[in-house]
Amino acid sequence: MTPKYDAIVIGAGIVGAACARELHQAGMNVVALDAFKVGCGTTGGSMGHVVVMDDSDAQLHLTSLSRDLWKNLAEEHAEAVEYNPCGTIWVAADEEEMEAVHSKARNYLDHDISVQVLDASSLYSLEPNLREDLKGGLRVVDDCVIYPPYSSRLLLEGIELRENSRVTRILPHQIQLEDGTTLESDIVINACGAAAPQITPELPIQPRKGHLVITDRYPEFCRHQLVELGYLKSAHKMEKESVAFNIQPRLSGQYLVGSSREFAGWDDGVNRSVLGRMLSRACHYMPKLKDLMALRSWTGFRPATPDKLPLIGQWPQVAGLYIAAGHEGLGITSSLGTARLLADEILGRKPAIDPAPYRATRILENPPE
Repeated sequence: MTPKYDAIVIGAGIVGAACARELHQAGMNVVALDAFKVGCGTTGGSMGHVVVMDDSDAQLHLTSLSRDLWKNLAEEHAEAVEYNPCGTIWVAADEEEMEAVHSKARNYLDHDISVQVLDASSLYSLEPNLREDLKGGLRVVDDCVIYPPYSSRLLLEGIELRENSRVTRILPHQIQLEDGTTLESDIVINACGAAAPQITPELPIQPRKGHLVITDRYPEFCRHQLVELGYLKSAHKMEKESVAFNIQPRLSGQYLVGSSREFAGWDDGVNRSVLGRMLSRACHYMPKLKDLMALRSWTGFRPATPDKLPLIGQWPQVAGLYIAAGHEGLGITSSLGTARLLADEILGRKPAIDPAPYRATRILENPPE
């Protein structure tokens, strides 16, 4: 007899885990599947920042909703997710970037996001290891850091989980596994991140490789997540390679150093040239970083879409299929908000925010060139 579920979630990274949890909490019989292990794909290779981003109104609304959801969950399960309420400081290198700081501050405050504009003196009082000629920054008070693999496990507590279960085909209200098993469900959710097009080929999602380095333990070297304002230019230029300064403190006293972006297909090898440029950029902002011991480096794949917004919602090409993928570098942040919007649609609830900018069907109406 073919097993029947209310919902099947394909992909047990943090987005899939969040979707499974949201539907499970609504009383649905849910199973989560992963081709490997929980959180070992994009989720396992990522930084754990939970940040409000304002590159567009749609991005701000989704990340703000999701950060609020994360704050409540992380405070309740602080130890389980390694919750670090460190905040983010966007660092301004010159007067032009300070103008951007003030612009961002106005936008955040208009949306009730708590921020603090820092002059140079205030910046160095908070982060004395930054280089000496910076002009100031913007502190986003309630941003935080979590540990993504542990968080995925937490989200899946009480939910049936099938690891090492690769889905090869999605049919109307049905999926097929590599071992020949068939599972039936009213709802199927493709939450496979960068690999989502492998089972839904029409999705315009590309893997975008990123490098990270983790250091040994140096407590108090850096107290906030620090990001250069130029990061936004790096993140949203769809060029082959780019780097920007980003450092994130962990509760262990270690630091994650990023970031890079590279279109290299599915080549997961460390690109020594890109890694070297990334670390040079980081040391340009924090010269004493060169004195810290790096323990290892690795790569991961961000699922990039042409318009830089995730695909969330029904996929009418296959009956019962929904998409929750394409979050690029904001999958950790946006996971809970994505799950809330998807469950709102599935359950016919009033949406938490306007879902229109993220609907998966937008790419059918306006396919990428």
